[in-house]
Amino acid sequence: MARADDLAMFLGQPGPVARLWLSRVRGSSPRDTGTDMFVREDGLFGTIGGGQLEHLAIDAARALLARGDMAADLDLPLGPAIGQCCGGRVEVAVLRMSASDKTKAIAAAREDDAALPAVYILGAGHVGRALAAQFQHLPVRTVLIDQRADELTLCKAAIEKRISAIPEFDIQTAPKGSAFIVLTHDHGLDFLLASAALQRRDAAYVGLIGSATKRAKFKSWCRKHCDGVSVAPLICPIGAGGSRDKRPAVIAAQVVAEVITALTSETAAFHPHWGAASHIAAQ
Repeated sequence: MARADDLAMFLGQPGPVARLWLSRVRGSSPRDTGTDMFVREDGLFGTIGGGQLEHLAIDAARALLARGDMAADLDLPLGPAIGQCCGGRVEVAVLRMSASDKTKAIAAAREDDAALPAVYILGAGHVGRALAAQFQHLPVRTVLIDQRADELTLCKAAIEKRISAIPEFDIQTAPKGSAFIVLTHDHGLDFLLASAALQRRDAAYVGLIGSATKRAKFKSWCRKHCDGVSVAPLICPIGAGGSRDKRPAVIAAQVVAEVITALTSETAAFHPHWGAASHIAAQ
């Protein structure tokens, strides 16, 4: 998911653009302070939470652009008066963007993209490709890895595809806080890769496709071959949400939910901005 490229394309179109951002949030709100979006007369990019809050902010931004004004501030209670029930209150800053503002916004989005947590899918079979198809729409950097070029070519998702003769090296060199989903075509390779991910001791998620029996076998294998490595953090089976449906897309949906929950939990190593270029200096 390369938000910066899409934003650059949006901001590069002719015509004025306004940037909206939540400059202050009190109480309950759909989004956090710093969340932003961009408004043109005929287009939108991003979201500050939807509902009447967003509609009112968009209307204010378009009115500002039409008048030729430079900036405005909104103070909106998220209650019955605007048809929302969050109960909080938000202040929204509205700014007509200069060329310099657009450059800063794109640079900030590129920093956000670079800071996204990484998800490594180890195995480009049916479930691996189904995972890639769903992760491509989420704020993570997804890498699909396999030793088989023909399997990788079957993946049409807009994510990184990587042929790797030694996928253990890809695990060892991954950023801190990455998620690893192991589902290769070979049980022995599965064990090697899952143990390599666990040995890092800094992964946000380590999942291994299989069953309770496979987990027990892996635990026994680790006792013999991986001195001191705990299998307690391992998720195996993955996507065990109670569904009897074994179609790859259904399994993938449950696994994606597990991984995103792990990456965005309060104790996760990384907290993605989820679209908020919050470090652009307030104007």
